[in-house]
Amino acid sequence: MFSDFKDMVYSGPNNTIEHAELTLGGGMIMLGSIRDDEWSRLMMHTDELGGVETRGCYLFVPNADEVYARVKAVGVEIIKEIQDESYGGRAFVCRDLEGRVWSVGTYDPWETK
Repeated sequence: MFSDFKDMVYSGPNNTIEHAELTLGGGMIMLGSIRDDEWSRLMMHTDELGGVETRGCYLFVPNADEVYARVKAVGVEIIKEIQDESYGGRAFVCRDLEGRVWSVGTYDPWETK
């Protein structure tokens, strides 16, 4: 899903991600796969919870339609099709290859302040 945004990626065993830094514009998100260590013992994979997500994540992007087309082209599961939102902006929801749910859209909370 995020291959075009890779700044740095350290691969782990069994096709996992040890650590990744993904950039978009002036922002960055750091993430990694759950593994057998002290930090990961505080987490559960969505598969262990019947596919239920335990957090909400909204990625603000300048062009949601472009990102939607890119993630759909690589086979990411679209949970909620792209649409104009009643609160402003345009957004969609998808599930990445590790089962995590991401909301992606153009709603900018700083514009309403």
